[in-house]
Amino acid sequence: MRNTAKITTAVLAAGALTLGLTACGADKGSDAADTSGPLTVAATPTPQGEILTYVKDNLAEKAGLELEVKEFTDYVTPNTAVQQGELDANYFQHQPYLDDFNKKNGTDIVAVPGATVHLEPLGVYSKGVKKLTDLAKGATIALPNDTTNEARALKLLEANGVIKLKAGAGYDATPKDIASNPKNLKFKELEAAQLPRSLGDVDAAVINGNYALEADLSPAKDAIAAESPKGNPYGNFLAVKKGSEDDPRVKKLAKLLTSPEVKKFIEDKYSGSVVAAF
Repeated sequence: MRNTAKITTAVLAAGALTLGLTACGADKGSDAADTSGPLTVAATPTPQGEILTYVKDNLAEKAGLELEVKEFTDYVTPNTAVQQGELDANYFQHQPYLDDFNKKNGTDIVAVPGATVHLEPLGVYSKGVKKLTDLAKGATIALPNDTTNEARALKLLEANGVIKLKAGAGYDATPKDIASNPKNLKFKELEAAQLPRSLGDVDAAVINGNYALEADLSPAKDAIAAESPKGNPYGNFLAVKKGSEDDPRVKKLAKLLTSPEVKKFIEDKYSGSVVAAF
């Protein structure tokens, strides 16, 4: 099997991104339905890229799958690249995020059946307090600014008793949906990738699991509050453009990603900071 190096892609300016993906999509347009070449999969680096690299290095060749992993540091490019045919699949998101992305962007990306791989418990981190209840009145908490993860962060704060949301507040809840805020907490909305760097400027931050791990923060050890994996709707899965679910290469990867070998890899490497969802 060809040993293709991982490609790490930084967040690009919107105009340049659109131009680049359009050009690449045009190059591939004539053979977009070809399933004979390598399967190219977009992922955020941690843990998705690491899990895919484990599959590539240890399982893919035996299964007759040629796999290429391309890493991105944002939550938009992996979907636009798959939608435009630049990449075959992605692995970085949960269902509420994908539903919101499709609705806002007119895309038709779908989860691959049976390929929900892991959960990254969302956590609250602080350099100043050990418990959420120790936050001072008027303290500032940083939140991810994408729709579903902001709502998820607010629900985590509600579950820990520091705020109360309005009845019926769903996956698109914002600070405007807070019904009770006894400590008059303030909220700073930031791009998810910036949250670890904000810890020195705020009293606490609710950080996505992948970005916490990249910043050497452990949801299992360092978070002052974290989601429970039980009944959690935020499992991360393999996704493709609608119509590609039956691609034999996609089915092979889905099977490998939910194999006992991958479950053990997740358990051994992440020690509870990432939890297998199968």
